[in-house]
Amino acid sequence: MFLQQIASGLALGCVYALIALGFVLIYKATEVVNFAQGEFMMLGAFVALSLMTGAKLPFFLTIFLAVMIMGVFGMVLERMVMRRLVGEPIFALVMFTIGLSIFLRSIAGMVWSTDTFKFPTVFGKSFTQIGSVTISSMDILVVSITAALVIILYLFFKFTDIGIAMEATSQNQFASFLMGISVERVFNLIWAISAMVAAVAGILLAPILFIHKDMGFIGLKAFPAAVLGGFGSIPGAIVGGLIIGLSENLAGVFLPAWVKDVFAYIILIAVLMVRPEGIFGIQEKKRV
Repeated sequence: MFLQQIASGLALGCVYALIALGFVLIYKATEVVNFAQGEFMMLGAFVALSLMTGAKLPFFLTIFLAVMIMGVFGMVLERMVMRRLVGEPIFALVMFTIGLSIFLRSIAGMVWSTDTFKFPTVFGKSFTQIGSVTISSMDILVVSITAALVIILYLFFKFTDIGIAMEATSQNQFASFLMGISVERVFNLIWAISAMVAAVAGILLAPILFIHKDMGFIGLKAFPAAVLGGFGSIPGAIVGGLIIGLSENLAGVFLPAWVKDVFAYIILIAVLMVRPEGIFGIQEKKRV
């Protein structure tokens, strides 16, 4: 049973990791904590559902178009709203993202109703047996797509000019501007990438937990994953998401039922008591 829960917890952990990755990408570049990241995931899932059931598009074409649409949404949001808030206190930005999450849930309720929807999948309910562990095809797909996406992002940030510019901007915005990097363009692309990653997470989560307007609340569990790994660390977001997903799955089996919903925060508090900067975080000291 332990190995079975580990196997199924990996898929949930990958979804947490992708949402946490969205938190980290925006924070690294702009120092803004986007509490609407879970709603980005929810919106991406609804867009994919509309494309698949309304336009009758193939599964992988649906994923591609939904991700592109969410990328455009992220760019428009940054250009029309977030750019106007540059220079405002951090508290104002945090409150805006919280308000944005409420607004997006309301919009989803008006457009798609408050019902729960089942996301169609082309993989059915096939299973793979590895020893005594049974793994569903959907879990394999989730882990595979997450691994591929992480590799693509790593190569993007490591070997492309715009990726290196994003890394530089996350280190020092003013120095990047002096070196000729368009910081505004970097911010715009970061919000787009974050929305696209959230859309992938929503599409992967939809066949497991169904789609409804409140599914974005799962972002509140991905946030501890980002903090746990070290807020600002991309590898930390992946590791933190896997830790939260695995531990939550195990807690649901071996501990009382009420513990499962708060177990992510229990782990977060325990780790931060020992290492406040997170697993992969760097402790920064400023001279004043």
